[in-house]
Amino acid sequence: MKAQFCHENFNVLDLKRSMAFYEEALGLHEVRRVEGEGFTLVYMGDGATGFTLELTWLQDRTEPYDLGDEEFHLAFQVDDFEAAHAFHKEKGWVCFENEAMGIYFIKDPDGYWLEILPPRK
Repeated sequence: MKAQFCHENFNVLDLKRSMAFYEEALGLHEVRRVEGEGFTLVYMGDGATGFTLELTWLQDRTEPYDLGDEEFHLAFQVDDFEAAHAFHKEKGWVCFENEAMGIYFIKDPDGYWLEILPPRK
């Protein structure tokens, strides 16, 4: 059996706010939407790879999601690491930096951590 990665899911409290964050912070845009009774799924993609981030909005949810010990994250590689770092820092999104490893993390509006990586050499 061969499996292929399709998407990752984050549950969000404010769909418009989350979509705006992912578009501004990482250049993701809506590639697909599914609406049902009481929920909306929006798939955000980069337009270059098959990866999508599924944002799930449960319309009656008002309490923040329990993210546990924040031990999981998604990683994104950026083409201009220094510019991305400066932009994310200016926006106040940087929540952790590991200079020794050459990476940093930003936090989305719901508290999910996103690892930012430089281009591969």
